Amino acid sequence: MPEPSDAIRNYIFAKDGNRPFLMRQAFAENADLEMVVKTDAINFPSTTRGVDGVAEVVVRRFAQDYENIHTFCLTAPPAAASTRFACHWLVGMSARSDGQIRVGCGRYDWYFGRDGLAEKLVIAIEIMNVLPAAELSASMNWLSALPNPWCSAEAALKSLPRSDGLAEIKAYLQKVRPLVGAQ
Repeated sequence: MPEPSDAIRNYIFAKDGNRPFLMRQAFAENADLEMVVKTDAINFPSTTRGVDGVAEVVVRRFAQDYENIHTFCLTAPPAAASTRFACHWLVGMSARSDGQIRVGCGRYDWYFGRDGLAEKLVIAIEIMNVLPAAELSASMNWLSALPNPWCSAEAALKSLPRSDGLAEIKAYLQKVRPLVGAQ
Protein backbone atom coordinates (compact mmCIF):
# COMPACT_ATOMS: atom_id res chain seq x y z
CA MET A 1 0.00 0.00 0.00
CA PRO A 2 1.36 3.46 -0.86
CA GLU A 3 2.36 5.84 1.90
CA PRO A 4 1.58 9.58 1.93
CA SER A 5 5.20 10.33 0.97
CA ASP A 6 4.73 8.15 -2.15
CA ALA A 7 1.58 10.08 -3.07
CA ILE A 8 3.34 13.42 -2.72
CA ARG A 9 6.36 12.22 -4.72
CA ASN A 10 4.08 10.87 -7.46
CA TYR A 11 2.18 14.17 -7.60
CA ILE A 12 5.40 16.16 -8.00
CA PHE A 13 6.86 13.78 -10.58
CA ALA A 14 3.56 13.80 -12.50
CA LYS A 15 3.31 17.60 -12.53
CA ASP A 16 6.96 18.35 -13.18
CA GLY A 17 7.45 15.62 -15.79
CA ASN A 18 4.11 15.88 -17.63
CA ARG A 19 3.09 12.35 -16.55
CA PRO A 20 -0.67 12.46 -15.93
CA PHE A 21 -0.86 8.67 -15.47
CA LEU A 22 0.99 9.08 -12.13
CA MET A 23 -1.87 11.12 -10.66
CA ARG A 24 -3.80 7.90 -9.94
CA GLN A 25 -0.87 6.92 -7.73
CA ALA A 26 -1.22 10.21 -5.84
CA PHE A 27 -4.95 10.97 -5.57
CA ALA A 28 -8.11 9.09 -4.67
CA GLU A 29 -10.76 8.87 -7.40
CA ASN A 30 -12.93 11.65 -5.91
CA ALA A 31 -10.12 13.85 -4.61
CA ASP A 32 -10.54 17.58 -4.23
CA LEU A 33 -8.00 20.22 -5.25
CA GLU A 34 -8.37 23.72 -3.86
CA MET A 35 -6.15 26.56 -5.09
CA VAL A 36 -5.59 29.76 -3.12
CA VAL A 37 -3.72 32.05 -5.51
CA LYS A 38 -2.36 35.26 -3.97
CA THR A 39 -0.57 36.55 -7.08
CA ASP A 40 -1.45 37.67 -10.60
CA ALA A 41 1.62 35.96 -12.12
CA ILE A 42 -0.17 32.60 -12.54
CA ASN A 43 -3.77 31.40 -12.84
CA PHE A 44 -5.61 28.25 -11.72
CA PRO A 45 -9.25 27.38 -11.11
CA SER A 46 -10.11 27.72 -7.41
CA THR A 47 -11.52 24.17 -7.11
CA THR A 48 -11.23 20.95 -9.06
CA ARG A 49 -12.89 17.61 -8.28
CA GLY A 50 -11.74 14.11 -9.15
CA VAL A 51 -8.37 12.65 -10.06
CA ASP A 52 -8.97 13.20 -13.79
CA GLY A 53 -9.79 16.88 -13.21
CA VAL A 54 -6.71 17.31 -11.04
CA ALA A 55 -4.54 15.70 -13.74
CA GLU A 56 -6.05 18.00 -16.36
CA VAL A 57 -5.35 21.18 -14.35
CA VAL A 58 -1.94 20.53 -12.77
CA VAL A 59 -0.38 18.30 -15.42
CA ARG A 60 -1.86 18.62 -18.91
CA ARG A 61 -2.79 22.33 -18.93
CA PHE A 62 0.23 23.28 -16.85
CA ALA A 63 2.58 21.49 -19.28
CA GLN A 64 1.06 23.38 -22.21
CA ASP A 65 2.34 26.63 -20.73
CA TYR A 66 5.45 25.63 -18.74
CA GLU A 67 8.56 23.47 -19.04
CA ASN A 68 11.72 22.91 -16.99
CA ILE A 69 9.51 22.49 -13.92
CA HIS A 70 11.11 21.76 -10.55
CA THR A 71 9.01 21.44 -7.37
CA PHE A 72 10.26 20.88 -3.83
CA CYS A 73 8.64 20.22 -0.47
CA LEU A 74 10.69 22.24 1.99
CA THR A 75 10.69 19.61 4.73
CA ALA A 76 11.24 15.94 5.46
CA PRO A 77 8.64 13.45 4.14
CA PRO A 78 5.54 12.73 6.24
CA ALA A 79 5.31 9.74 8.55
CA ALA A 80 3.85 6.57 7.02
CA ALA A 81 0.62 6.80 9.04
CA SER A 82 -0.03 10.50 8.34
CA THR A 83 -3.57 11.52 7.54
CA ARG A 84 -2.68 15.21 7.29
CA PHE A 85 0.55 16.84 6.17
CA ALA A 86 1.38 20.51 5.72
CA CYS A 87 4.57 21.93 4.28
CA HIS A 88 6.02 24.90 2.44
CA TRP A 89 7.03 24.41 -1.18
CA LEU A 90 9.28 25.99 -3.79
CA VAL A 91 8.77 25.78 -7.55
CA GLY A 92 10.62 27.09 -10.60
CA MET A 93 9.76 26.80 -14.30
CA SER A 94 10.08 28.53 -17.64
CA ALA A 95 7.25 29.69 -19.88
CA ARG A 96 7.10 27.90 -23.23
CA SER A 97 5.89 31.06 -24.99
CA ASP A 98 8.66 33.51 -24.08
CA GLY A 99 11.17 31.70 -21.85
CA GLN A 100 10.46 33.88 -18.83
CA ILE A 101 11.18 32.21 -15.52
CA ARG A 102 8.65 31.86 -12.74
CA VAL A 103 9.84 31.05 -9.23
CA GLY A 104 7.29 30.71 -6.47
CA CYS A 105 6.66 29.63 -2.91
CA GLY A 106 3.64 28.62 -0.92
CA ARG A 107 2.07 25.95 1.21
CA TYR A 108 0.63 22.50 0.65
CA ASP A 109 -2.05 21.06 2.96
CA TRP A 110 -2.52 17.37 2.20
CA TYR A 111 -5.30 15.11 3.52
CA PHE A 112 -4.84 11.36 3.07
CA GLY A 113 -7.17 8.37 3.22
CA ARG A 114 -6.38 4.99 4.73
CA ASP A 115 -5.03 3.84 1.36
CA GLY A 116 -2.27 6.49 1.48
CA LEU A 117 -3.74 8.44 -1.46
CA ALA A 118 -4.63 12.12 -1.20
CA GLU A 119 -8.32 12.82 -0.72
CA LYS A 120 -7.77 16.57 -0.69
CA LEU A 121 -4.97 18.98 -1.49
CA VAL A 122 -5.03 22.70 -0.77
CA ILE A 123 -2.32 24.64 -2.57
CA ALA A 124 -1.66 28.21 -1.45
CA ILE A 125 0.47 30.18 -3.90
CA GLU A 126 1.96 32.96 -1.78
CA ILE A 127 4.60 34.31 -4.18
CA MET A 128 5.22 33.88 -7.90
CA ASN A 129 7.99 36.07 -9.29
CA VAL A 130 8.68 36.49 -12.99
CA LEU A 131 12.29 36.75 -14.12
CA PRO A 132 13.60 37.47 -17.63
CA ALA A 133 14.44 34.60 -19.96
CA ALA A 134 18.10 35.63 -19.73
CA GLU A 135 18.12 34.15 -16.19
CA LEU A 136 17.09 30.67 -17.40
CA SER A 137 20.52 29.09 -17.11
CA ALA A 138 21.29 30.38 -13.60
CA SER A 139 17.78 29.53 -12.36
CA MET A 140 17.68 26.02 -13.81
CA ASN A 141 21.23 25.21 -12.72
CA TRP A 142 20.20 26.14 -9.17
CA LEU A 143 16.91 24.21 -9.19
CA SER A 144 18.25 21.09 -10.91
CA ALA A 145 21.01 20.72 -8.33
CA LEU A 146 18.58 20.63 -5.36
CA PRO A 147 17.43 17.30 -3.87
CA ASN A 148 14.03 16.37 -5.24
CA PRO A 149 11.29 16.31 -4.03
CA TRP A 150 12.35 16.81 -0.37
CA CYS A 151 14.64 19.80 0.14
CA SER A 152 15.33 21.99 3.13
CA ALA A 153 14.91 25.75 2.81
CA GLU A 154 18.54 26.04 3.95
CA ALA A 155 19.72 23.91 1.02
CA ALA A 156 17.69 26.02 -1.42
CA LEU A 157 19.12 29.23 0.05
CA LYS A 158 22.69 27.97 -0.02
CA SER A 159 22.94 28.05 -3.82
CA LEU A 160 20.24 30.65 -4.63
CA PRO A 161 21.43 32.72 -7.61
CA ARG A 162 22.06 36.40 -7.07
CA SER A 163 19.14 38.14 -8.70
CA ASP A 164 16.99 41.09 -7.70
CA GLY A 165 14.03 39.06 -9.00
CA LEU A 166 14.62 36.41 -6.31
CA ALA A 167 14.75 38.78 -3.30
CA GLU A 168 11.18 37.96 -2.27
CA ILE A 169 11.85 34.22 -2.67
CA LYS A 170 14.98 34.55 -0.52
CA ALA A 171 13.01 36.34 2.22
CA TYR A 172 10.32 33.63 2.14
CA LEU A 173 12.87 30.80 2.34
CA GLN A 174 14.63 32.50 5.26
CA LYS A 175 11.35 32.42 7.24
CA VAL A 176 10.42 28.78 6.49
CA ARG A 177 10.03 26.64 9.60
CA PRO A 178 8.39 23.22 9.92
CA LEU A 179 4.63 23.63 10.22
CA VAL A 180 2.96 22.61 13.48
CA GLY A 181 0.77 19.54 13.12
CA ALA A 182 2.40 18.57 9.86
CA GLN A 183 2.27 14.87 10.61
